[in-house]
Amino acid sequence: MNIYEQQASNRRMTAMLMGVFVAFFLVIGLGFDYFYLNFNPGATQTRMSADGYYETRSAGAAGNIPFGTIIALLIGLGMSANSLINGPRMVLRSTMARRAVPDNEKEKQYLNVVAEMATAAGLPAPAAYIVPDPDLNAFATGTNPSNSVIAVTEGLLASLNREELQGVVSHEMSHIRNYDMRLMTVAAAMLGAIALLSDFAGRSMRFGGRGSSSSSGGSGRKGGGLAAVIMFAVWILLVILAPLISRILAMAISRQREFLADASGAELTRNPQALISALEKIREAVMPTNAINNGVAHMCITDPRGSLIEEKIGFAADLLATHPPMEKRILALKVMAYQTANPHA
Repeated sequence: MNIYEQQASNRRMTAMLMGVFVAFFLVIGLGFDYFYLNFNPGATQTRMSADGYYETRSAGAAGNIPFGTIIALLIGLGMSANSLINGPRMVLRSTMARRAVPDNEKEKQYLNVVAEMATAAGLPAPAAYIVPDPDLNAFATGTNPSNSVIAVTEGLLASLNREELQGVVSHEMSHIRNYDMRLMTVAAAMLGAIALLSDFAGRSMRFGGRGSSSSSGGSGRKGGGLAAVIMFAVWILLVILAPLISRILAMAISRQREFLADASGAELTRNPQALISALEKIREAVMPTNAINNGVAHMCITDPRGSLIEEKIGFAADLLATHPPMEKRILALKVMAYQTANPHA
């Protein structure tokens, strides 16, 4: 696929994964409300009136509102919003990053490259920071393009030539242009909300038991029959696996955004080979980026634990990794550049 086909494919895959993520959250949340909090929209109750006649009434407003789902989502959004607002400052502080200065020749070149890529992307120039670490890495952070930050390590700045630096900066600029920080914040909110619901359900199973309500027509939950038992069993299984499944979905979204940033970065520079060369140098630097903690691994151009982590290929590695294998990223860029990958490289 060429650059634009890669971008379209990655956007479709991201949208599909987010759709699955939202659907999974709704299944867990509404199941919790249904089985434990008596959520049953449209349910009715049959009662005897004062004059001796039976009358059917709505089960009440409480039965029509999924309180557990709403509360879990609000808490997840609140935690993620706090992370989004305070996150950039906390990340820079944790890495001991400093502003790039034009007095240094390499840093002046870096500032110029950031300005060039911002112009190419049609965005305000992000603040440029340097992380004091000899490893090769970079990341972008910020709530929106107007207050975004691009940071590179001292090792990356010293090791890459100007074209390769353009490739890395264009990759990070693409994260900013594609609002990947916001997307990952939404994913983090869903992840937190699912974990919260899973915890609620676990506690309810240990201490509270199932909720109950009465509905008309003999079709209440207690008399739902085999179908209701099967639904409950499937939901319990999903609750048990929820933390793992939600993390797998979040990591899959992160990997797709890395592929998209590679393709978008190649579009900005019109030079996929520059990013290929940069990634190959990053791949060779197998030492971990000690200045960057694992909590922000998904923000980096490569896993800060060391590039050997990304060399692991297999079902489990693909499911739980924050980044695609470097080999796959380089191959995709070579295809975009209409090159044939050398199997002996």
